[in-house]
Amino acid sequence: MKKCYLLLPLVCITLVAFPQKKADRKTVSNLQLHVAYLASDKLEGRRTGSPGEKLASAYIAEQMKLAGLSPKGEEGYLQTFIVREGKEPGANTKFNINHQAVNPEHYRPLPFSAAKAAKGEVLPGVNEMDNVWLDNVKTWDEKVSPHASPMELYIKKTKEAKKNGATGIVFYNGPEEFSTVTRWLDEKWEPLPIPAVWVGPEASKTLSADDANGFQIEMQVDFKPSKRTGTNVAGYIDNGAATTVVIGAHYDHLGLGEDHNSLAPNEKAIHNGADDNASGTAALLELGRLLKASKLKNNNYLLIAFSGEELGLFGSKYYTENSTIDIRSVNYMVNMDMVGRLSNDKGLQIGGIGTSPSWTGILKSSLPSMLKVSYDSSGTGPSDHTSFYRKDIPVLFFFTGTHADYHKPSDDADKINYDGELTVIKAVYEIIEKTNAQPRLAFTKTREMQMGRSTRFTVTLGIMPDYTYNKGGVRVDGVSDGKPASKAGLATGDVIIQLGSMPVQDVESYMGALSTFKAGDQTTVKVKRGKEEKVFDIRF
Repeated sequence: MKKCYLLLPLVCITLVAFPQKKADRKTVSNLQLHVAYLASDKLEGRRTGSPGEKLASAYIAEQMKLAGLSPKGEEGYLQTFIVREGKEPGANTKFNINHQAVNPEHYRPLPFSAAKAAKGEVLPGVNEMDNVWLDNVKTWDEKVSPHASPMELYIKKTKEAKKNGATGIVFYNGPEEFSTVTRWLDEKWEPLPIPAVWVGPEASKTLSADDANGFQIEMQVDFKPSKRTGTNVAGYIDNGAATTVVIGAHYDHLGLGEDHNSLAPNEKAIHNGADDNASGTAALLELGRLLKASKLKNNNYLLIAFSGEELGLFGSKYYTENSTIDIRSVNYMVNMDMVGRLSNDKGLQIGGIGTSPSWTGILKSSLPSMLKVSYDSSGTGPSDHTSFYRKDIPVLFFFTGTHADYHKPSDDADKINYDGELTVIKAVYEIIEKTNAQPRLAFTKTREMQMGRSTRFTVTLGIMPDYTYNKGGVRVDGVSDGKPASKAGLATGDVIIQLGSMPVQDVESYMGALSTFKAGDQTTVKVKRGKEEKVFDIRF
């Protein structure tokens, strides 16, 4: 998941490599083994609920057992939770135009559709009795609101079509994303008497063709029940202490991009997620091994590998509501998400320092002076520490920065900086050691990060922000091919200072501005390119 932090540089000194001790060499070797397995093609991207996720959870549980951690899930080390429960298109579902099957990724039956078949020869713009109707959403006088589900309007149109003799209805040129319509299938609606299908941009283009004389439409809707689950993995070090330190990292990733959260959406390839977040999971396992062998006994330690993070913090949210320890006993939580690309340029980024008045002093005395560190105060953001912050628990978030391989199939194990990851592990261990001699940390509330999944989006500009940039505006760290920014001419290094009529001071204001647009909207984006200001026309 993208890490949205505005980080203020504190120390900017080049990292220095030192000869490693035998124990360090063992840690680095273990990190390599963990990441090599978790990011291997065998696990097919560790998509939540997939066989690859199950292989990963079994591996993590076995490594916790080997390290001497006690099981602290609900079934041994494992804790299963529901991601979604609804229905999905069944095996008999089909949609053909002129006897050509439309790719199932380009259409969806609507959740109120009848499980029936319908066919007919349809003339564009002509809705006949006892025939399939085509309904162009762009021509509606009633507009679909981007801030609410348009389902009631689709139902209304389907009822009207049935009343006037339609045997089935096809909606095209709708503003929704395919992923949005897929999520609608989780909602429960009473079925209507005729089949109803939503088609995406590819099929909509065919149905909108000016030179079309008519279409042979064949449709059949079939549903089957669907239940998707994820699995957290939890191990425990019981020191008989009154308080527990939670150390977490998510281990799920994007699979083949089936959930439409890849930044290479046209490439059906395994997204191995070596940095995101096999790196954090490997660090979690090594910290568990080190803490089990340590003399740090004034806290218990709960180590959790979360799933469902890429879908919206499902695993950590579930755990904090169904914790296997008394959640009130948690001293603080440390989250490691994408810690495998430590570099001299971006250094180590630590969020959540405002969640306890103790953090500033602890961090100051714990981190090596040669390490470049950036800090952020907020306890929230689109990663798993947010779920614990919501329970009034102090948190820290460790992150080594985004990169061009983020959410792409190219995030592979050979790009991990294992020595850098050792530096992160040592930093976390040193912090844990410092708190071992201190009383329980006090909690303080911080500002909210109003972005990521907490903001409602129906469009994307197609840029990767540089989250470490703090000189006003949002610096573009990458541009996705085929997206609005690329089509308009934005380039890496541009600094966005205005989107539409809304000024952009930082990532937060950029996200807020972006959330006001919907598919089809046209606007402008103003950027600084070197010493010049340029304005580009954008169409979402």
